[in-house]
Amino acid sequence: MSLFETVNDAFSTARPRRRQINAMPASVIRLAGSAFILVAPWAALLALWIGVRHSGLIKPGLVPSPLEVLDQAWSHLQSGALLGHLAASTLRVAAGVAIGSALAIPVGFLIGRSPQVRALINPLINFFRALPPIALIPLIIVYFGIGESAKITVLAFAAFFASVIVLYEGIGQIAPIYVHVAKTLGATEREIFARVIFPLALPHILTALRVALGVTWATLVAAELIAAQVGLGAMIQVAASFFQLDIIYLGIISIGVAALTMDFALRRLSAHLVVWQERLHP
Repeated sequence: MSLFETVNDAFSTARPRRRQINAMPASVIRLAGSAFILVAPWAALLALWIGVRHSGLIKPGLVPSPLEVLDQAWSHLQSGALLGHLAASTLRVAAGVAIGSALAIPVGFLIGRSPQVRALINPLINFFRALPPIALIPLIIVYFGIGESAKITVLAFAAFFASVIVLYEGIGQIAPIYVHVAKTLGATEREIFARVIFPLALPHILTALRVALGVTWATLVAAELIAAQVGLGAMIQVAASFFQLDIIYLGIISIGVAALTMDFALRRLSAHLVVWQERLHP
C-alpha cells in the first residue's frame, strides 16, 4: 500500500470520530435546554416567593421562608405525619375520581351519541356543574354523616360534573362516517361500539380523567372540612387554627406535588394507550 493510501485511510477513519466529537456539544446543548425548560419555572416561582418575603410589601412574618417550610417538611416526614396525611388524601381523591368518572362515562356516551338526550339533560348538567361542592356539605352531612363516605361523595360530585362535560363534548364530535362505514361492512351494534366508538372516545375519556383529577384535588380541602382528622386538607385547617403559616404552605405544596405526580402518571398512561393516534397523524 502506498503512503498516499495509508494517509487517506487514516483520515477516513478519523472523520467519523470528528463528527461524533462535533455532535456531542449539540446533544449536550439539547439536554441543557430541556433541563432549563424543566427547572426554570420552579426557579422563577422560588425567586418570586423569596422576593415577596424580602420586598417589604408584606410583613416577613406573614410569609415563611422556603427553609422554614423545608424544615417543617423534614420534621413531618420524620414523624410520619406528612406521609399519613398524603396517603389519606390520595386515597380519597382516587376514590372520588373513580366513582365520579365511572358514573360520568355512561352518561357522557348517552348524551354524546344522542342529540335528543343532550337537549333534555344538558340544562340539568350545567345547573349542577355550577354548584360549588362546598355549598352541598351541610346536606351531605345530613344524608351521609361525617365519615369517609361523606368526604368521598363531595369529591365524586366534583369529578362527575367535571368529566361528563369533557366526555359528551368529545364523543359528540366523533364523525358519523366511521359508524356508517362499519355498518356498511356488516358490523353489529356491539362491534361498532367496541371497535369504532370506544377507541375513538378513549382519548376523550383519558382527558376527562385528567380534568376530574385536577378538580378533585382542588376540592379536597372543602371535602376534608367534614370532620377529617387525617389528610392534607385537615392538616391545613388545623395549622390555620394556630396560625402556623409554614405548615399551611407545606400542605399547599404537598397537594400540588401529589396532583402533579398523579397527572404525570395519567399522561404517561394516555400516551401508551392512544399511541395509535400518532400513527394516524404523523
